[in-house]
Amino acid sequence: MAFESLSDKLSNAFKRLRSKGKLNEADIKDAMREVKMALLEADVSYKVVRDFVKTVSERAVGAEVLESLTPAQQVVKIVNDELCALMGGQNQRIQMPSKPPCIIMMCGLQGAGKTTHAAKLAKYFLKQGHRPLLAACDVYRPAAIDQLKVVGEQAGAAVFEMGQGNPVRIAAEAVKHAKDHGNDIVILDTAGRLHIDETLMKELQEIKAEVSPHEIMLVVDAMTGQDAVNVSDAFNNALEIDSVLLTKLDGDTRGGAALSVLAVTGKPIKFAGIGEKLDELEPFHPERMASRILGMGDVLTLIEKAQDSLDEKKTAQMIQKMQQNSFNMNDLLDQMRQIKNMGSMQQVISMLPGIGNKVKEEDLGDSDKKLALTEAIITSMTKEEREKPSIINPSRKRRIAAGSGTKVEDVNRLLKQFEMMQKMMKQMTGSAKGKKGRRKMFPRFPM
Repeated sequence: MAFESLSDKLSNAFKRLRSKGKLNEADIKDAMREVKMALLEADVSYKVVRDFVKTVSERAVGAEVLESLTPAQQVVKIVNDELCALMGGQNQRIQMPSKPPCIIMMCGLQGAGKTTHAAKLAKYFLKQGHRPLLAACDVYRPAAIDQLKVVGEQAGAAVFEMGQGNPVRIAAEAVKHAKDHGNDIVILDTAGRLHIDETLMKELQEIKAEVSPHEIMLVVDAMTGQDAVNVSDAFNNALEIDSVLLTKLDGDTRGGAALSVLAVTGKPIKFAGIGEKLDELEPFHPERMASRILGMGDVLTLIEKAQDSLDEKKTAQMIQKMQQNSFNMNDLLDQMRQIKNMGSMQQVISMLPGIGNKVKEEDLGDSDKKLALTEAIITSMTKEEREKPSIINPSRKRRIAAGSGTKVEDVNRLLKQFEMMQKMMKQMTGSAKGKKGRRKMFPRFPM
């Protein structure tokens, strides 16, 4: 996950401070030296690191820290505040014009993920109740138009294209089409290059002059580290971008781009791509990201994910079934799929306060694979077997194992775990009788 290494190094620096009852300037100087090295190793711009450490040091040696009963906590709070400020302070939203459509021009280098993230953005706006239109303005890359059609259809958004025509004219016609058909947002998927060149910038400047976009959004690959900041600076100088969309923030990236972009360009990161699926796009919240970096979790994002992924009606029905001791394999499968929509186990755990930066991917083993294995076993059962697992005899187990590509031992393990879950639910619902209110209980998934 992004920032994992940075988070570990900062935690170690603050751990030493917490072991001291009282801090002096030498203690803070040593801690800031470690913070500086951690940020530089995370590929944060040297100038940004220098200014950041200077600001934190000046605040940390003040009376509010040195005379505090909990000086280490005060230092962590200062670092948290400055990390937030470094990334923009708070989430910046796209401002919708009073007269639609809102024109969003996506730009960036080839391979950054513009086309996929244009569709992700369209899906995000669809959930907000908007009617986005995707416009295929990349007429050079092979299959770029077809790719936009495919991801647009998957996102549920309309796609406007005119084949291998003039990109400037296509952009203008897309805006006209949106006005005629009631689309309140137009997302222009423009062409990229393998490197910054005059031809690319000239074409983007012509599109900008023709349609006057309300938002020029630069798509940057977080995996490119410091190069991402250099790209942002170059595009900003040529186009005066309004914001940045950072992709692959879920990958094995050091995170320096997220901490440097605003300081170098003056433009905020508004969205972050956190996975390959079309719904894995998040508004970028600096305060939440700072909290994650410092190992304090991100409960607000976790709650939002749960609200988006969990069906309240189904959850209520599941609780009722558990109370009536009629919870079956169908219910387990449904619950697993809802939780899976929230992301991988690593993504979910990274948002939990106190343990997000302590639990590594290797500690989870093959949790996501095991969940997929469990799903395969359940879907290989008949309707009757899911409703009454007790009828599954040895011959049925062999058939289920063959159908799911697993072993009979895997089927036996799942059935044993499910039986234990049922007993546990029976005990819990029995002990809850006579008490006021309902206790919400969620069984642990078999793994």
